[in-house]
Amino acid sequence: MSDAFTTRVLHIDTGSAETVVDLTHDCERFLREVAAGRDGLLNVFVPHATAGIAVLETGAGSDDDLLAALHTLLPADDRWQHRHGSPGHGRDHVLPALVPPHATLPVVGGSLELGTWQSVCLVDTNKDNPRRQVRLSFLG
Repeated sequence: MSDAFTTRVLHIDTGSAETVVDLTHDCERFLREVAAGRDGLLNVFVPHATAGIAVLETGAGSDDDLLAALHTLLPADDRWQHRHGSPGHGRDHVLPALVPPHATLPVVGGSLELGTWQSVCLVDTNKDNPRRQVRLSFLG
C-alpha cells in the first residue's frame, strides 16, 4: 500500500451503557504518525450495524444531550421489528440512519481541521456489544 493511503483499526471498550466516546486524540495521534505534514482526508468508520460517528462538542453536556435526544427519538421499548438482545435493541439498528457509521474530515498540514469545540466521537447505544472497532484511514 502506498504512503498516500494508510489505515488502522482502533479497539474501543464501550461497556454496557449507552455512551459517546471521544476519539479526537486517537485521530490526532494516528495523523501524527502517518500524515507527515501532508494535506488529505481522514475517514473514520465504525463497521457495526448499531453504532455511529458524530462530530460534536463534548464535555459541556452535548454528549449527554445527544444520548437523551436519541433515547427520545429511538425509545428502548418493544415497538421495533428487530427483536433480539436487550429490550428495545431494535432501535440500535436504526441509529446509523441518524448517526452515520462514518465521517470524512479535512487534514491540513498533517493536522485534523476541526472547529474550536468539535470532537470526533463514537456513538454507541447498544448495551449488548461492549467492544467496538473503529477504522481510521488517511488519504493524502
